[in-house]
Amino acid sequence: MTFVPVMWSVWGVLLLVLAVLSLYKSSLARDEEGQIFLDDAFAHERAAQEAIVARVQKVEPAVRLALWLVGAATLFVIVYYIWDIIAQFQ
Repeated sequence: MTFVPVMWSVWGVLLLVLAVLSLYKSSLARDEEGQIFLDDAFAHERAAQEAIVARVQKVEPAVRLALWLVGAATLFVIVYYIWDIIAQFQ
């Protein structure tokens, strides 16, 4: 197998992982409220919001890592094609 299809396959898989993680994070955060002022009578609401925030924060490092990996793979693809263009003119 040649290098270019493998390169594009890795890039596509990384992009798919990023998309899945982002969709999962957004589905977790769907019920999150931006700002709530609750008194002690609504402690269960506060606990539910804190649980949502905790789950979103647990997924956030994986999303950030996937974003960096996709960025690095994209940069690699761009550099590869620039190098290929330069090599063709020599």
